[in-house]
Amino acid sequence: MVELTRLRIFVQCAESLNFTQTARELHISQPTISHHIKSLEREIGMPLFARIGGGLQLTEAGRALLPWARKLLREAVQLEEMIASMQDDIVGHLRIACSTTTGKYILPQFAARFHERHPRVHVSIMRCTAEHVVPKLMQDEANLGVVSYDVCGGDLECQEFFVDHIVLIVPPGHPWVAREAIEVSELIGQPIIVREPTSGTRRVMLAELGQHDIALDDLDVFLEVGNAEAIVKTVEAGYGVAFVSRIAAGWALNQGSVAEIKVRDTDMHRKVYMVRRSLQTPSRAVEAFWGFVHDPANRDLISMAET
Repeated sequence: MVELTRLRIFVQCAESLNFTQTARELHISQPTISHHIKSLEREIGMPLFARIGGGLQLTEAGRALLPWARKLLREAVQLEEMIASMQDDIVGHLRIACSTTTGKYILPQFAARFHERHPRVHVSIMRCTAEHVVPKLMQDEANLGVVSYDVCGGDLECQEFFVDHIVLIVPPGHPWVAREAIEVSELIGQPIIVREPTSGTRRVMLAELGQHDIALDDLDVFLEVGNAEAIVKTVEAGYGVAFVSRIAAGWALNQGSVAEIKVRDTDMHRKVYMVRRSLQTPSRAVEAFWGFVHDPANRDLISMAET
């Protein structure tokens, strides 16, 4: 039977493609690394690495083994966590894949509070794009996901996390600041910054503007940016207007370095969901966090996101 220690070393080597670096990271000698890799190759009967041009590359056998090695190591950790949890203590490593800007603002605070309540649970928040959250859940690379679209049903179970409000921001000296609200049609002709095509904020903006017969081609889009904070900074510097999550612009709104403008007859918001695999028996850590997000003690964090 293949030893887990050798699999851990193999995975680390496969990720770094450098035995010396792996030795430093694992605090063991390079000859020990080489010994374990050679032993694993003898057990499998095929080489796992090839030296090409002075560097290392995975062989076909190495590439085939890597996902299985990662899966076995995850399951070994889950077994250890399950055994520890049988002692009436919640322990483990909780991995949360997050694809929303607002999620990354409040999730760290949820994680910190959760750790205070369950100090033996380590939480990792994995920033990724929307299309990668579900695959990470299905491949057991994440225990929970946070997304801004409904993926409930089938193999996935979800609960509403909070409501994210999308607002129009402008530089403080913009003529619209002196007005109570603007008409939707006034957006046409204004230099505007938008998020990338896969962004939930962009999806909500276009859906709402579509209700008023305004399409993306009707707007004077001069910049597309895949980061909400960068958009806020650009508007703050006096360049254009933009629709962003209110929580992402919160610091700038509080400082008065950007201003929020009301747009008549519009209501831009999106529901943010927490999701997990429904056909998988959750660990006690996953179950605890799933309920923890709506603990009354955390209402202030939910309100912060929804204000």
